[in-house]
Amino acid sequence: MKSKSKKSLKIGLPKETSNDERRLSLTPGGVSILTANGHEVFVEKNAGIDAHFSDHEYQEAGAEISYSAEELFSNSEMIVKVAPPTKTELNWMQPNQILLSALHLGHTTHEFMDTLVEKGVCAIGYEFLKAEDGEFPIVRMMHEITGSMSVQIAAHYLENSSDGQGIMLGGISGIPPATVAILGAGITGEYAARTALGYGAQVFVMDNDLAMLRHLENALDRRIITATANHQYLSTALGFADVVIGAAMTEGERAPCWVTDPMVRAMKPGSVIVDTVIDQGGCVSTSEPTTHSNPVFKKHDVIHFCVPNIPSNVARTATYALNNVIVPYLIELGDAGGIHDCLYRNTALRNGVYTYKKYLTKKALSDQFEMPFRDIEALIASQI
Repeated sequence: MKSKSKKSLKIGLPKETSNDERRLSLTPGGVSILTANGHEVFVEKNAGIDAHFSDHEYQEAGAEISYSAEELFSNSEMIVKVAPPTKTELNWMQPNQILLSALHLGHTTHEFMDTLVEKGVCAIGYEFLKAEDGEFPIVRMMHEITGSMSVQIAAHYLENSSDGQGIMLGGISGIPPATVAILGAGITGEYAARTALGYGAQVFVMDNDLAMLRHLENALDRRIITATANHQYLSTALGFADVVIGAAMTEGERAPCWVTDPMVRAMKPGSVIVDTVIDQGGCVSTSEPTTHSNPVFKKHDVIHFCVPNIPSNVARTATYALNNVIVPYLIELGDAGGIHDCLYRNTALRNGVYTYKKYLTKKALSDQFEMPFRDIEALIASQI
């Protein structure tokens, strides 16, 4: 991938400071591709430590190690990180800097938006990056990880050492496997189903979108049992489920609450609920957000795992996943010779922008925060 870019970008990779965030956006391999293309990359000291990437590996790849975050922000034209900038980091951001990070819609404040707009930062959100095929590449990757991980987590909490029922997910000859009920047939639900089948569990998937259930049945060769997510089927499935994976969600909206208190009360003692949509409010009424350091609680004798940021616990895998999506965009940004031309050419990045040239460019955000809005297409066309 050696093609000298038209414009050399100064890219900064700060260490994540928010609780429980262990991922980065670029691996040393990604950095070496960027430096081969003539870009400069600054990595804050120990930024990769939780994902087991050393400063030495980043240096070998051509990055410069920054010993202070403030210095890194002042040296970079573009900041690439996972969590949204903290208050302190926002203060360090400079006019016309480019920010590429998640936005975490549920926790965004008016003040945060105001600061980005006033400073004239061009902010691109991972949640909004939407490719021409209609897919959200970063959201999809994280959902794949979350779905697979949710079953791995549930298997662990079914064991005696975790105060579970003391059963194996897969069963063995002469002993039937555990039953896994998955709520939602989206990407998270699909990857949870694939992993649960791999373990040898009996898998039920429930959703109200018949087309998605049909797609999943075909994709998994009819090895799952599907049902509409109505009260009767949900109550029955939860009554005999050993594991419930909550993955019911609507993109950009609060998760629908499908599981009521009485349904949880009727579950087997020692069974496990993993609510993967807790960052969108959760789809189980008894769910409350937990943390990686204190991940579970018991209610009605059912173990609840409700950590909002599951991929962060497999930081190395998740960093590779982010890197694979982000590096091509950064190369394209350099090749375009600047952010304006790049947004003009690149649909995914253009879809990702939520503040540009001192305007909010997402209608939903301008409604939410009652701030003026300009369409990104109009801003680019008018060469502002």
